[in-house]
Amino acid sequence: MERRTFLVRGGQTMVCALTLSATKSGLRTEQKQSQDSSSTLEERVATVIQAHDAQGNHRTGTNVDNVSAEWLANQVRQMGAEPSLEPFIFSRVDPQLCYLRVDGRRIDGVPVFDASFTNAEGVHGRLGPLGSDVELGLAESEPSKLAEPGIEYRSQVSEARNSRHNAVIVLTRGARPGLFLMNASAFNKPFGPPMLQISSAESAWLKEQAQRRAEATFVAQVRRTTARAFNVTVRIAGNNPTLAPLVLMAPRSGWWQCASEQGSRLACWLEALRVVAADKPARDCFFVALSGHELDLLGMDAYIKRRPDLIKGAHVWIFFGSDIGAPRQPNLIHASDDALEQWTVAAMEKEGLTVNGKARHDSMARGEAGIIQRGGGRFVTVAGGSEGYHSVADRWPEAVDVAALTRYAKAFANGALALAKQSV
Repeated sequence: MERRTFLVRGGQTMVCALTLSATKSGLRTEQKQSQDSSSTLEERVATVIQAHDAQGNHRTGTNVDNVSAEWLANQVRQMGAEPSLEPFIFSRVDPQLCYLRVDGRRIDGVPVFDASFTNAEGVHGRLGPLGSDVELGLAESEPSKLAEPGIEYRSQVSEARNSRHNAVIVLTRGARPGLFLMNASAFNKPFGPPMLQISSAESAWLKEQAQRRAEATFVAQVRRTTARAFNVTVRIAGNNPTLAPLVLMAPRSGWWQCASEQGSRLACWLEALRVVAADKPARDCFFVALSGHELDLLGMDAYIKRRPDLIKGAHVWIFFGSDIGAPRQPNLIHASDDALEQWTVAAMEKEGLTVNGKARHDSMARGEAGIIQRGGGRFVTVAGGSEGYHSVADRWPEAVDVAALTRYAKAFANGALALAKQSV
């Protein structure tokens, strides 16, 4: 072999080796950056859930709820966007004396917020099964189900609302014995006898008392207070104002600390806002975090009242459902059409997330998305199952899988950005 040929071939070999080494180094760098990025996002997600949980009981229009609105607005400002706090006024229900006294025991509970109430003396009479000829009926709610939103208000609860009992005790059922509160879907038009929600841990004993028609005293006393709650709203301006806007919404109020139910939504909502605000969307992007969720969707009504044309006028409504990425729980997506369903599946698959269930396009949408559905708007939502839904067990850290939630947050943030940058 000639010396020149040897040098050329040797140089080619060295170039190939250096190129391969550089490629491997680049891949390692990209992998490390991706890992660092995921780690940073995990920290952001965890911080949001921890803060939301630590704030306390997020019932609409309470001091905790309003302080939480200020906290969320500050999170938005740190991302370089300008939030607005949009108030709405309502009559807040503040429980006072709320208990059932029977056979020498006092069992405290929480009133149903869209039924009647009693005074401090309450109602006296015999306790018996729902539908029997007694003054105080005993009913059970259905456990919540991911695929059947609102099922807890049906069956015996619906029957109880239309019963002739002077008052009704509702044993609340969930994944385990406990107190699982029902949202007040008729808060603006309450009806039916006074109803008191009591932990299903008392089921066996109370059913025994009902069978023997034990004498009991039922009290569901509340105080009404004119109060103010806030929706947190943000507009990220697009380059083309003629394009229909993208709307991303997440309820933020609820029963107890609701770390998974509402905290998971807010973590996704904030990450989507951060990603969109850091880029240059083609269309306007509206973000709203809603109070009034557990009270007949009061915040959503107020938001739409200010923007009556937005339901049909929006390009897409992305609704972050409850308990996204909850530990060991399935997910469910619901889209108004095939295109949005396919968009959701693709966005999730990019982050290694499997879609466990798909609701029919025409099935009843959950929560605030139902208002969009009934108004003829395009929407998509993702939600997760939960063992602690509407209970005191929905707390940080047990109720949250931060690693899983991080993948959802990234999937929907990047997916939302893609929709925001569409020029048609």
